[in-house]
Amino acid sequence: MLENNVVSAQYDDEGKLIRRIRSFVRRQGRLTKGQAQAIATVWPQLGIEYQTQSMLDFQTVFGRQSAVTLEIGFGMGASLVEMAKQNPDRDYLGIEVHQPGVGACLMAAQEAGLSNLRVMCHDAVEVLENMIPDQSLDMVQLFFPDPWHKARHHKRRIVQIPFVELLRQKLTIGGIFHMATDWENYAEHMLAVMSSLPAYQNISVTNDYVPRPDSRPVTKFEQRGQRLGHGVWDLMFKRIA
Repeated sequence: MLENNVVSAQYDDEGKLIRRIRSFVRRQGRLTKGQAQAIATVWPQLGIEYQTQSMLDFQTVFGRQSAVTLEIGFGMGASLVEMAKQNPDRDYLGIEVHQPGVGACLMAAQEAGLSNLRVMCHDAVEVLENMIPDQSLDMVQLFFPDPWHKARHHKRRIVQIPFVELLRQKLTIGGIFHMATDWENYAEHMLAVMSSLPAYQNISVTNDYVPRPDSRPVTKFEQRGQRLGHGVWDLMFKRIA
């Protein structure tokens, strides 16, 4: 059963709730009938509940040994499902905190008959800390995260040194962290953060951004932005240490 708590409650020594800054805004929205049905019927096969007792064993989860891609914040799941369809030899784990997106992704995965995709509905940082083994991911994808465009909110951007160092532990040596954003200021922020860490290597030949790789499908959101003249910046960094 899909739990409704996307973050774990934490308390201080006096039993008072600790309010942590989150990199996302909780937007539950209303589930459509199809999304609700998918959560009820497909989640038991493709959903993974958050827990802290043991790390995931991806070979057990997917029933095989394969390269694993983690996508953080998959939205409605259209591009994630498309990638899983195009790459049946690779396994995918998607994390999204908004239940309508989880339901939509499950619907699409069921329609496509996918067996190489699993989804979670929880805070990605907690999942990384408590469920993802070190050096178990071949790729991490972060596409169009909340830009927190106001300067006073920049501290809430998920791409910060502590988060990126956590990701590094989970990536294999040679594993890739792929980011994309349509906010140039956020792209510059991402580039500055990643370039400051010697354990990552920018795979851009110009040492900044890369052309959109074929592995990242163009979303409807991105197509709309292109029609309006908006830019999109892709960054890909490889773990080298």
